[in-house]
Amino acid sequence: MKIKIILIAGLFSVFGIILNAKEIGGRVYSNGKGLNGVVVSDGINCTLTDVNGSYKLNSVSNAEFVFVSTPSGYLPDVKNKTLPLFYKRIEEDVNIYDFELKKNLKNDNEHMFIVQTDVQMVDENDLNLYKKLLSIDAEFIEDNRSTDIFGFDCGDISGDNHAIVHPYIDAVSVLDLPIYRAVGNHDMDYNGRSHETSYKTFESIFGPVYYSFNRGKAHYVVLNNAFFLGREYFYMGYIDERTFNWLEQDLAYIEKGSPVFIVMHIPASLQADQTSFTYTANDIASQTVNAKSLYKLLEPYKANIISGHKHYSKNVYHNENLMEHISPAVSGAWWQGDICLDGTPQGYNIYYVNGTDVSWSFKSFRHGLDYQFRLYPPGTYKDNPNDVVVNVWNWDSLWKVEWIENGQNRGEMTRYSALDADAVALCSGDIKYHWIAPDPTGHMFKATLSDLNAKIFIKVTDRFGNVFEQELKTIK
Repeated sequence: MKIKIILIAGLFSVFGIILNAKEIGGRVYSNGKGLNGVVVSDGINCTLTDVNGSYKLNSVSNAEFVFVSTPSGYLPDVKNKTLPLFYKRIEEDVNIYDFELKKNLKNDNEHMFIVQTDVQMVDENDLNLYKKLLSIDAEFIEDNRSTDIFGFDCGDISGDNHAIVHPYIDAVSVLDLPIYRAVGNHDMDYNGRSHETSYKTFESIFGPVYYSFNRGKAHYVVLNNAFFLGREYFYMGYIDERTFNWLEQDLAYIEKGSPVFIVMHIPASLQADQTSFTYTANDIASQTVNAKSLYKLLEPYKANIISGHKHYSKNVYHNENLMEHISPAVSGAWWQGDICLDGTPQGYNIYYVNGTDVSWSFKSFRHGLDYQFRLYPPGTYKDNPNDVVVNVWNWDSLWKVEWIENGQNRGEMTRYSALDADAVALCSGDIKYHWIAPDPTGHMFKATLSDLNAKIFIKVTDRFGNVFEQELKTIK
């Protein structure tokens, strides 16, 4: 259902609320020349610039920002090395908002981006651990400078500590990349009376909590789906109607069949087949309760939804035009060790876009791109003492996990749901947060050995044909 916005004697009716309206406008240009056909929005309405780069918007009084959906081939200025300046805050006595964009000197038809999430720092100790991880992987970023590269942060930048956000900005500036950020539930203000007050501190630092931009043939959208329920720490995954109304307008400018990426904090769904809804934390706080409405808007496109929040890694395949990626936490198990709750190492996802072709991989902070699984020898899992067990953290249904015994390929290993042994050991140890527990994961694989002295290789092939192999070194 579309919300009608009716202009009556200088007033707007939005969602049944009468709001004062004023006309704002300006120009979008590069090197003095106006840019035609650029989408400009106040977060409620969208419009296009004309041949001179000029635009006009009838903006309502509760609009906080005016922003551009940066067109392909152009870039906004960047503040503090990572903060893209694609927006301006609307001021009461200002009606003109101009945007100057830079020509992208790299061919953005072929580009890559990194996705980090849940840095979730509470104190200076966490901050120092984060800085150490960034220093470990700075070389990877430098090695890819020749490619058009940028980043996303899927939220929970802090662990309910706004004071650490500016030190975070200083720390991540070592990457010297534009990073587009989504708000997480731990980035919210808890003391307001409504959801609409929950993201004001975030907006004061990073700008609007939903927006879009373009790179090559791909369209990128950042959304806020961390919906505050009015009490401290109470929230759900939910996209409100104002956001949906804006998103519907924003996508209307995008050519059908184009790659579209949706970036938000809370996953849309934890599984492809929806289970019966229950009012439990797993249903309302771990996934987006009205995700089907998002899926409907994305039907005309080749869509990938990217999120975080769960401190584990999971890919949810819906169909050839829709895939969801739940990204592992940079903080792992809240900085208590170097792995997440499912055994995925601390790291980030990398996406490669070439025209309309999209691929991805996982990069651990402490390993190269060839480190895509962990191998557990027989004896690790006491219930199945003769099983070799493999955790393939970035697995999806198009991957293949095989085992080779004494040079003979024995076929695919059996996928099952289990706890990662290292995650169990971590959560059983001396850790700061005793509520942390390992999460069962469906990217575990096992094979029963008939000969414990056999020479065993594990061969993993991802959906893009990349092969990763490892020999079983130790048998317990």
